[in-house]
Amino acid sequence: MPTHASHLDIDPFGDAFLTNPYPFHEQIRAAGAVVFLESYGVYASARHAEVTAGLSTWETFSSAAGVGLDDFRRAKPWRPPSLILEADPPLHTRSRTVLNRALSAKAMAGLRARFGAAAERLAEALIGRGEFDAVADIAEAYPLSVFPGAIGLGAEGLENLLPYGSMAFNAFGPRNKHFEASMRDASRVVGWINAQCAREALAPDGLGAVVWAAVDTGEISAEEAPLLVRSMLTAGLDTTIIGIGNALYALAANPGEWAKLRDNPALVRPAFDEMLRFESPVQTFFRTTTRATELGGVELPQDAKILLFLAGANRDPRRWEVPDRFDVTRKAVGHTAFGAGIHMCVGQMLARLETEMILTALLRRFAAIEIAGEPTRKLNNTLRQFARLPIRFAGG
Repeated sequence: MPTHASHLDIDPFGDAFLTNPYPFHEQIRAAGAVVFLESYGVYASARHAEVTAGLSTWETFSSAAGVGLDDFRRAKPWRPPSLILEADPPLHTRSRTVLNRALSAKAMAGLRARFGAAAERLAEALIGRGEFDAVADIAEAYPLSVFPGAIGLGAEGLENLLPYGSMAFNAFGPRNKHFEASMRDASRVVGWINAQCAREALAPDGLGAVVWAAVDTGEISAEEAPLLVRSMLTAGLDTTIIGIGNALYALAANPGEWAKLRDNPALVRPAFDEMLRFESPVQTFFRTTTRATELGGVELPQDAKILLFLAGANRDPRRWEVPDRFDVTRKAVGHTAFGAGIHMCVGQMLARLETEMILTALLRRFAAIEIAGEPTRKLNNTLRQFARLPIRFAGG
């Protein structure tokens, strides 16, 4: 028989939790498959089986009411909802078909040479640098050198891309100090983003133009196309930047793993999944129950918000052997860093391509990597990231 959820007095958006979530994840997992968080009146799970089930079963755990704390049926969202992230079928299916075409394996193959050349240039420029900030000089610099052009953006105003991502991901949590700080320049940033999603603002040979071509075939409307381009701007940049930064941190903190990749470069592509499992860029997403149901043997009422800890699932000892160990040879298939089910991250092909290109270029040139100073965290209601990561490379 289903049971009632245990109650926990934990703030998943408090600074202590955001700074070091892993002990809290263990506390939540130990309390039950699903718990009730009194601080926000929501259910939550940090176990792999339940998180995966919640992400995968859209009919019962809906995204259409928003994948953040706010319920879009009761509170007006800060911007028009995503047609991908915050939608269920049939709208999601139609929208996803278009974005899958724009971000297909064929499209990535067409970008591979350009992305690879940019990675080689950046890696070459780092030779002899000594200590530097891996966030600004690699994790941000590389994607920003290739991603905007791939979408079809011009060169002006690109400084608005990262603030917009910070706003979007902070908005999935409460209206706390992190959200308020990210929204200070909202009018300017959102105005610029919206302008870039227009057809006339995009290069005719970019990925954004592929989305707009679906208007001509009648697959989507002219009102929907800008929202899908906007989805690419959030799905394809911020989490990629954070993923690269977190990967460099894990490798620098575990130098033996860098040596494994250098000895066997073919590991780079599959090892990205372990990098994501170990330090998930996206930590959480919400779902809303469409009916009274149960998850992990716990009763859930209809219209309940449930907070799914993707990062908690990725270190659940019920699923992973020695989950707190970073191991580039681990088969990390089944991690939830990209989500699961029909809402799995649409921008993951870009993230995989960019990470493979930059890590391969760095591994080719440098024998070792190490942390050169105290890293600084940048707290966000949804993302786990660094503001600054001092590292140094050694030897060729």
